[in-house]
Amino acid sequence: MLVVEDVVTSGGQIVLSAVDLRGLGAQVQEALCVIDREQGGADALAAEGIGLLSLLTAAGLRAAAV
Repeated sequence: MLVVEDVVTSGGQIVLSAVDLRGLGAQVQEALCVIDREQGGADALAAEGIGLLSLLTAAGLRAAAV
């Protein structure tokens, strides 16, 4: 199952959602976000066995703004 989130900072909300979904029998393996703020979310999700796919990153947005 794929969890979709708009912005990931710490990954906490996805972890909470994954716990709930897993409690219902879902196999949550990946999360997709529009923007990864690159503040530890990917690592927190990896610790829970969840890969993070992001459309944009904070570093990419900063580079594009230059």
